Amino acid sequence: MKAGKKTKSKKGVTKKYLNPSPCLLTPIQATPQKKSPKKSIPTPLKKEKQKPAKSVVTRKKTNSQKISPRSQNPTPEVHLVSKNDQKLSILMVASECTPFAKSGGLADAVAGLSKALHESGHQVRIALPLYSLIDRARWQIEFKHAVCVHMGKGEEIWIGLYLGLLDGKVPVWFIDYERFFSRPGIYDHQNQEYSDNPYRFALLCKAAMQICKDTGFIPDVIHTHDWPGALIAPFLKTWDRIFSPLSHTASVLTIHNIGYQGKYHAGVWDFLGMGPEHFHADSFEDFGQVNLLKGGIYFADAITTVSPTHAREILEPIGGQGLAPSVARRSQDFVGILNGVDSEHWNPETDSLIPASFSADDLRGKLTCKIALQKEFGLELRPDIPVFGIVSRFVHQKGLMLLQEILPTVLDQMVAQFVFLGNGDPTMESWVEQMKHRYPGKVGGFIGFNNKLAHLIEAGSDFFLMPSLYEPCGLNQIYSLKYGTLPLVRATGGLDDTVIAYNEADGSGTGFKFHEPISRALLHTLGLVVATWYDRPHHIAQMRSAAMTQHFTWEDVLPEYLKVYHQAIHRRSLWV
Repeated sequence: MKAGKKTKSKKGVTKKYLNPSPCLLTPIQATPQKKSPKKSIPTPLKKEKQKPAKSVVTRKKTNSQKISPRSQNPTPEVHLVSKNDQKLSILMVASECTPFAKSGGLADAVAGLSKALHESGHQVRIALPLYSLIDRARWQIEFKHAVCVHMGKGEEIWIGLYLGLLDGKVPVWFIDYERFFSRPGIYDHQNQEYSDNPYRFALLCKAAMQICKDTGFIPDVIHTHDWPGALIAPFLKTWDRIFSPLSHTASVLTIHNIGYQGKYHAGVWDFLGMGPEHFHADSFEDFGQVNLLKGGIYFADAITTVSPTHAREILEPIGGQGLAPSVARRSQDFVGILNGVDSEHWNPETDSLIPASFSADDLRGKLTCKIALQKEFGLELRPDIPVFGIVSRFVHQKGLMLLQEILPTVLDQMVAQFVFLGNGDPTMESWVEQMKHRYPGKVGGFIGFNNKLAHLIEAGSDFFLMPSLYEPCGLNQIYSLKYGTLPLVRATGGLDDTVIAYNEADGSGTGFKFHEPISRALLHTLGLVVATWYDRPHHIAQMRSAAMTQHFTWEDVLPEYLKVYHQAIHRRSLWV
């Protein structure tokens, strides 16, 4: 997803607001401030005698010791409810959700987790902008009523609330405001970011909270996603801190891609309406700009990212991309949980978008899919040649420049075929077209995104290539495992967590890995893959069988998310 462009900050906004508000939630230990006769400072939270912890976390105030707003003490141990006990009410706030609006894996994650929670008996709602690209008739989206949303500087914005259902199960609140959302893209158009993105998604967050109050759906947890939803956490701790139905609602922020942070000029601050005391270097301020993700990290009751390895990478200077210190200060409330996949839509045994179904026990359908793939992309019809599939956004993160440097060498020296599906960087799009014309029958490609072609590539390819420079989780490699399409990945983030490297000695593993983000490492690994295909086909069959038995579902990770929700609720209950 897109981050804001760097622009000059507004004059008059400086780093002088360094004193934290008493409502902030962060584990940093601050130096006690001196009392000023001219300024009233809230008194610290009083300590009370501790009582034995209850077995169920509720949103009522407990008698346990209050946590200082700047305490370094870790989050108290939470005694979680059993699976058959308390059910939660949860609101998802996101900029994308499959199948309504999608630009990447975020949309699949929001949809998959929401459905898993719903099927487990929890009350779930999703708040999503009603983009003009969403087909209202197809998804039976109907108008409910108007909602008045209050933003900073006393601005009132009337939005339309529309209702729909995700897969006929989960209620979706579609937020309609044509000035902001009636556009051809989600974040940009023709690779040009919308300059008013911070205003658009600030309205999304504030509108979602207002709809809760207007409809009476008061969630235990609001789960927000990436920088477009990050303002939920600070809004809860400022606008709705007291005397609000949402005063006890906890916030959970999931970082799907820390490379996109929502950094904008300081002039947007007035629209957020949170006061200058919250614009300081520990929260929103980022070299004179407003960093929305940074502010969300500072205020959220709990923070997650989408794989355990990426959680460790974020805490390092390179992996954190400028926010490592901010996340490290919240390390007691930060955890990595691997994404699941939607087995309802990604299953070779039931997939209606592929020419033939197949399973680990009967792979005849996979050969049918391979022939169909070669025909579709104008490749030589040779089932004995390995096909490498790529479905990706053409952006720097995906590491396709590594392949760009070596693909001619691979095609000149090895017998293999490559299929591309994606769009983004115009230079990369042009390069794919050049490769198609330079190597007819060996390279095929489609510029853009097509869901049916994506399924065909997953089903018909022999190998799936993901040379990402960094990959928080990744979903395509998990789909590939399910379809017996062995992933070739760089060992980073969720790619490293989900793919077991090939062992040439015994044929074990579920895919191939390389470590250094350099083209030479990718070239050597491609050579190993092609050699294994031709020289050790029994190893390919063994790995394919092992890959298809891997299990990555939302039901598997649901207990981990429920634990985070209860911890967030518990932590929120300690704040006044």
